[in-house]
Order: sequence, then structure tokens, then C-alpha cells
Amino acid sequence: MIQQKQVRDYIRAIVDFPHEGIVFRDVTTLFADPRGFRMAIDQLLHPYAGLRFDKVVGLEARGFILGGAVAHQLSAGFVPIRKKGKLPAATIAESYTLEYGEAVVEIHDDAISPGERILLVDDLLATGGTAEAGIKLVERLGGEIIGCAFIVDLPELGGRKRLEDMGMDVHALCAYDGH
Repeated sequence: MIQQKQVRDYIRAIVDFPHEGIVFRDVTTLFADPRGFRMAIDQLLHPYAGLRFDKVVGLEARGFILGGAVAHQLSAGFVPIRKKGKLPAATIAESYTLEYGEAVVEIHDDAISPGERILLVDDLLATGGTAEAGIKLVERLGGEIIGCAFIVDLPELGGRKRLEDMGMDVHALCAYDGH
């Protein structure tokens, strides 16, 4: 019997990138395969079947690829959350901590209306810092996060727990041990 490929089968592992001791989970190989990409989008949406969403928010940068496809499937709008200085109109910003320092993400201040139902999407959930900043931006604009969907979860880094402690519903297609 031929075993069907799973989403994780399409993800390439790159050892010692971007630093020694890190195993980078490269989803570009998933995106490049039409069956794998379709499978990932379908599986990201599965837990939310029957729910209404007004907008999908994608976190820079691979979250844009996923978010656009997910928004299309949901017949919803798409909103990018970008690194500081990349959006052309008026924005609001949220800072978050990185392993060594701090980063800032922004959203257009008119991208989400109060009461809109939002699905937050990204490729990878590690510490949850970027996702938490994105959630805070959406909530500051009055949006309601209905779910947070990721391709990969790295549970040892605590991101899922961090988001769940904020009251978020978290869905990930696969998980890997380690960093």
C-alpha cells in the first residue's frame, strides 16, 4: 500500500542555518509543490470550516504567501503585518523581543475595523513573539482573533503556550522537536 505524503514530508530541514545548532524548517519546498501547497492550505482551514472570517492577517514574510491563499479560499480580505517602515500609509506599531534585541512590526491603522473576525496565519510558531505582536495590533484596531494557524510548531520554544495563555486558539499542521 502506498502511503500518502503528509505536509511535513514536503518541508526541507537545513542544518546549521541561520546559525550553528539550528535546524531551519524550510517551507519553500512545500510552497513549490502544487499538491503539498494545496494540502497545507486545506489543512490550515480545516478546523475553521463553517466559521466566518472578515480578514486574514499574514505575518511577514512567508505568512503573506499562506495568508493570501487562505484569504482567497475564505473569500476574505488579506492584511499584511510588516516589519517597521515597510508600509506606505499611516500605521500603528508593536515591539517585541528577539533572542538578541527587539523588533517592531506594523499594520495600517485602517486595515481592520472594530468587530471584524480575523484569522492570523504564519509559516512557523517558535517563541510566539511575532504572533503575539500581531495579535496585539489586531486587537488595538478592534479586531477579534478567531484563530492562529501555522504550518510548523516548535513546541520546545513555547510559542503555542504563550498564545494559548493569551486565550488564542492555535492550530499547527506539524511539530518538530528542537530549535
